[in-house]
Formats: sequence, structure tokens, C-alpha cells
Amino acid sequence: MTDSGNTAWLLISAALVMLMTPGLAFFYGGMSRAKSVLNMMLMSFVSIAVVSVLWVVIGHSLTYSDGPGALDMFVGGLDHVGLTNLIGEVEPAAEDGSGGYPLLVDAGFQMMFAVITVALISGAIADRAKFGAWLLFTPVWALLVYFPVAHWVWGEGWIEELEIGGYAVIDFAGGTAVHINAGAAALALTFVLGRRKGFGSESMRPHNLPFVLLGAALLWFGWFGFNAGSAYAADGTAALALVNTQVATAAAICAWMLVERFRYGKVSALGFASGAVAGLVAITPAAANVTPLGAIAVGALSGAVCAYAISWKFKFRYDDALDVVGIHMVGGVIGSLVLGLLAAGVTGGSDGLLYGGGVGLLAVQTVAVVGVMLYSFAATWVIAKVIDLIMGFRIPEEVETNGLDHELHAESAYAFDELDELEAEAEAAAVSSPTPPGGEEAEAVSPPTPPGGETASPKAGVQSSASRSRAPGH
Repeated sequence: MTDSGNTAWLLISAALVMLMTPGLAFFYGGMSRAKSVLNMMLMSFVSIAVVSVLWVVIGHSLTYSDGPGALDMFVGGLDHVGLTNLIGEVEPAAEDGSGGYPLLVDAGFQMMFAVITVALISGAIADRAKFGAWLLFTPVWALLVYFPVAHWVWGEGWIEELEIGGYAVIDFAGGTAVHINAGAAALALTFVLGRRKGFGSESMRPHNLPFVLLGAALLWFGWFGFNAGSAYAADGTAALALVNTQVATAAAICAWMLVERFRYGKVSALGFASGAVAGLVAITPAAANVTPLGAIAVGALSGAVCAYAISWKFKFRYDDALDVVGIHMVGGVIGSLVLGLLAAGVTGGSDGLLYGGGVGLLAVQTVAVVGVMLYSFAATWVIAKVIDLIMGFRIPEEVETNGLDHELHAESAYAFDELDELEAEAEAAAVSSPTPPGGEEAEAVSPPTPPGGETASPKAGVQSSASRSRAPGH
């Protein structure tokens, strides 16, 4: 029997998570340079198209069906290819109120996780990747990295089955499968593609901070579906995840702003947006396993650490263009490991060290984090190297200089040519009307006003008309 409440919540959550990828496009697009903003946004949008199709064809099956024999610990099988056999099937309702939703709703919900995980990676290689190479990388990485790792974590793979001292891995909504996975992959790509021209010596500031704030707002809004939707029921667990998501994000913003104020003497809009994402990332694995006060601690720690982590790229000379490593990988690691300390059994799970639990939870979380990080980095490096050998992954230097939007897409986000023409016309007009030596336009000498109080000269009438024509502009 279908539970309409749980089904409705999952449908809404799937839509919220889908909205996150366009939000990411605005977030990344605003952070990139004006001459490459469309390319950056398209890298996110194309992930929606490619990964959605791939998920239905084989991705859901490789993630959630049983694999053959011992391989089931690492990858699923082909039982759900095409999702046809899920039509009409319903997850049995449980006594605790969970379940009762069509399995296709679950498939659609998890599809959105796959989409945004791939899109997250793109920010690290802004301004320098061939679009065709990205189109090839997207399905290959999803097949060889995301689907297997998601199976490890949520499909009864080795991470979900792992226990140390009676403690199992906690990853409520994707700290390892999504954020650490994408962050490690992003780091590998930065090594394969190399640094942007002018990295460390030229200003590469975000070109549109309102876009960044809009993107952060959409991500924040969608993240309630990402985390609270992962409860798979409209219940107390979803409520806890929602509250924790909100307060962790708020605490991360406050911590990031404090670090900025301490380091630079000012608070920035970019820092506000980045702090929000850092908090959202860190609370993802812990959303239903810490108390609200614990969530504040998770967010504050993540905001402070990530505010420093984004500068590591300059020290270690890897060009993580839009801070995917510094926020998603580092934030994911913090959120996953801090569970070993702050997990609260009162939420229905295991206790961390600060709540009287043993060291086993911290140990099992560490194994999961390291395992995903190493596999994702190594597999991504190999995939990117092969693509680079086949077709080249990095654009030529002249394309990078001229801008990817014009060179790769024959488009531009802004009407640079028209603006240049208008500027040239204005300059030409200025040349044709030379300014007198005094630096101001010569004032017309008005004749004396006749006794009637009106100017007798026709020139005065012309001036008066001109003045009226300008009046509405004041």
C-alpha cells in the first residue's frame, strides 16, 4: 500500500535536489570570469542531461541492485537496467512509518544526487577544459566512479557492511559518496589539466557576485530536500535533518565571516556564500545523527576550516579554480569524521566519543573517508589521462586567453561587441565636438531680457527646448 505522505515528500525532495544543479551553475558561473561564464554554467547543465539518461539506462542498477557474487561488495548488477521492472513496485511500509513509496520515486530522487555529484567536479577546472572532453568525462566518471562508490555506501557494498568494534559507517545523505568523491576527483583533474594561465599572478576575481549569492540561495533551498529527503519519510528524522541543515549552515557562515574579518579586516559576499556551502556540505553526512547544538558545532568548525582551506591551493600550487577541493572535499571530511565525536545516540544511531561511545565509530568513519578519497582520486586521474591522450583535455592557450564562451560556443553572456561599438561611437562623437581649453562647454551668451520678461533671441528658445528635453532625466 502506498503512503501518500512519504511519497509526496520524496517527490518534493527530488524536485528540490534537481534545483540544486541549476543553483550550482549560477554559483559557479558567477565565480568564473565573464568571458567563460556560459561554458562554466553549461558544464553543470549538461550533467543534468547526460547523467539523467545514464542513470535510467544502467546507473540505478549498478548502484542499487545486487552484484554478481563477491563483486556485490564493489558494484551492483544489471537487474534494474532501464527501470522497467520498478514500474508499479512499492517499498513495503514499516511499523515506524517509513516506506510505502513507489520505487520509481526513489530512483528519481537518487538520480538527482548522481547529477549534482558530477556537476560539482567542474568548478575545479574552470576556464581551461575542452567542452567535448567534459562531455566524454561525464558518463565515464559516473560509470566507473560515482555508481560504484554510491553502491559501496548505500547499496550494501563494502562501506555499508563495514563494522569496527560494533560500529557501522554513518553517511546520512552523501558526505563520502557525493562530496568527498567529487572533491577528490576535482583534485585529480587539477593535476591532469594543470594551472590556468596567470594563476597566482593575475586577478581572477568572480565577475558576478549577485549570481554567486543567487546560486548559494538555490543550493541552500534545495539542500533541505537533499538532507531531509534522505529520511525517506515525512517524520521526526526528516524534521531533525531539516533543522540541523539550517543551523549548521548559519553557523558556518558566521565562522567564515569571523575568519575573513580576522584575516582581511572585511566581510565579503563571496565569503558569505562560500561559508553557506561549507556548512551544507559538512552537515550532509551527519544531518540526522547529531543534535541541533551538535549541528551548530559541525557548521562552525567547517566554516572556519574551509575558510583557510581554500587558500591551500596557492601554497601547494594546484589550481582548484572555484574551491571544490577546499569546500567539498575538506567539508565532507570534517562532517564525516566529526561524527566520531558528536554523533548522538538520542537520534537513534550510535554515540560518538563525546557522548560516551567508543573509538570504533571514529575508526570506521576514517576508513570510509580514506577509501573513497583514494579510489576517486586514482580512478579520476586515470580517466582524465586517457581522455587527454585520446583527444586532449585542455584547451589551447589562445582559446583560454580569448574566452571559452566565444571560442567554444560562439556565444557570449554579455554583449561585449555591442558595448564596444557604443563606446566607439561615443568616442567619435566626443572627437567631432572638441572641448574648449577651459575644459567645459562654452556657454552661450544670452542677450538681455526685454521688459516683457522673455528672451527675444531665437537661440534662447532653442536652449529652453533643450533644457526641457533634458528635464525628465533629472
